[in-house]
Amino acid sequence: MKMPSSSATNLNKEGLRHFLKTQDYSKKELNDILELMAMLKQARHDNALPQLFKGKSVAMIFEQPSTRTRVSFETAATMLGGHALFLSPKDIHLGGKESLEDTARVLSRMVDVIMARVDDHSTVAGLAEQATVPVINGLCDWLHPTQIMADLFTMLEHLPEGKTLSDLTVAFVGDATNVASSLMFACTKFGMTFKHICPERFKAPQKWIDIALDNCETSNGKLVITDNTDEVAGCDIIVADSFYWFGQEDEKDIRLSTFIPDYVVTETMMEKAGPDAMFMHCLPANDQRECTREVMESPRSVIFDEAENRLTAQMALLVYFTHNHIKQPSQETLAEHKMKIESFLKTL
Repeated sequence: MKMPSSSATNLNKEGLRHFLKTQDYSKKELNDILELMAMLKQARHDNALPQLFKGKSVAMIFEQPSTRTRVSFETAATMLGGHALFLSPKDIHLGGKESLEDTARVLSRMVDVIMARVDDHSTVAGLAEQATVPVINGLCDWLHPTQIMADLFTMLEHLPEGKTLSDLTVAFVGDATNVASSLMFACTKFGMTFKHICPERFKAPQKWIDIALDNCETSNGKLVITDNTDEVAGCDIIVADSFYWFGQEDEKDIRLSTFIPDYVVTETMMEKAGPDAMFMHCLPANDQRECTREVMESPRSVIFDEAENRLTAQMALLVYFTHNHIKQPSQETLAEHKMKIESFLKTL
């Protein structure tokens, strides 16, 4: 009996790319993903999504709970004709009984994409080092690139009249979160003005600032780091996020007392930004902490468009990172295998 060889697609690392951070991609490449997002969203709206992930699977590793990341990836895979597997720490031996490296190698033999939402960036980076399929960073302690693709697309959908992405001024009001870093990098790469408005104690680390300033040199963007909330004046978009996250519970009291009330996004702050300023938040939002419910529910808020665009982003990412590996068998090949298998089954 002749045994089939292992899948060349899953064992060949030549040309393999991962989506760990937007910094790994040029502005043109990110624009290509955004354009693909627009086409897929329109196809979804028309109930005419092509089955571009048919017969494929994405393994979804979760070390942290999630609503938008899990639902968007699982729904995206299904709508595109594929399949998603939810893998919690209880389901696999990630870094425990089985090494991180072996987990990546085994999953690469069985699925077409690995998405990981993890506690530490080193985990998703370690998966990428050994995987022979694309690895997508669904969130880590440093970055949240899939969220930022949704954010950029939402900005495009709600561009002020006469402006492009590079014309925008974006203010992130709050802690130096993984969303703050990812937005800082993406906005400066696109040539926007990015303002991180935050108490001095919790401002972005120098490493982030250096990356953003390097982007600005190429894109003509601008970076502002300040503790002055008056800097929201003239901003097109104000973005908020939680003042504390997993692993920071012991700092909760000092964080809340430092950020509240001055850095809470209120209607007064939105009015200071200007009559056309938009409000964004990655969700979940702790209303009355980092923002008020009044702001969340106001006509200025695009947070639920932003949340929906997580699905738009995941559809595009699954397609973008697997389209080169789509191999459509000929009708002759399909018929040949069908005949062989059916003939064998009749002998049983």
